[in-house]
Amino acid sequence: MKKAFTCIVFVVCIGLLACKTVPVTGRKQMNLVPDAMLTALAFTAYDTILRNSTTLGKNDERAQLVEKVGAKIQHVVETYMQQNGMGKDLKNFKWDYNTIDAATVNAWCMPGGKVVVYTGLLPYTQNENALAVVMGHEIAHAIAHHGNERMSQGLLISLGGMILQDALKEKKAETQALFLGLYVVGSNLAFSLPNSRAQESEADQLGLIFAAMAGYDPAEAIPFWQRMNAGSKNKVPEFLSTHPSNETRIKKLATLVPEIKSKYSNQP
Repeated sequence: MKKAFTCIVFVVCIGLLACKTVPVTGRKQMNLVPDAMLTALAFTAYDTILRNSTTLGKNDERAQLVEKVGAKIQHVVETYMQQNGMGKDLKNFKWDYNTIDAATVNAWCMPGGKVVVYTGLLPYTQNENALAVVMGHEIAHAIAHHGNERMSQGLLISLGGMILQDALKEKKAETQALFLGLYVVGSNLAFSLPNSRAQESEADQLGLIFAAMAGYDPAEAIPFWQRMNAGSKNKVPEFLSTHPSNETRIKKLATLVPEIKSKYSNQP
């Protein structure tokens, strides 16, 4: 038990030293994983996904639109980060944009700026402004180091489980299983899922800002999410989800859009 306690104190101290600030929002976060390590893993995963997927050729208009929007957002993000003394946060970025021909209604940006949009998403975006909102959101995850933060949180949860297991080692197997099971469920509901939803909300905000900086209309986020909501099936209750509900998202976006349009439009 003493060894486990010493271990968690050490990790918490390292975590405090590894505290970073999210651009624009100013929120403090813990990043325990070296960015170079995380981006190396992300680049390997990205290459694997592309090898096993059908990507649109560079002459395809849909792929060209994705690359155009990505390049515009990349430019304003890099300009903002340089102007605000955070350019070093992008030193491991190697931007790339691909469109995968699949019915999946999704897009993502890995740590290091590797972006994929699936063609299944395009019937929901319908226009360049809405696509910019979505890509701004995904790029925001990478700029805000959300992947590192989630991995760091997972490390702390795992460590907590180890400490609990050590504390229960003299108990019956049934008691250990009960408490460890409660710990897994409790840490998920009380910590992991709320933090994931908070990151999604933060990425929504940053995505609107980046889209507005790049000259796009962030108001397109609202009809986009209304279309997404109309097409959603088997909705999961919000408290069990990694994402805010579509209804919660739409209400929040509606409150953000006017100020963001006023403050950030064409203002890299």
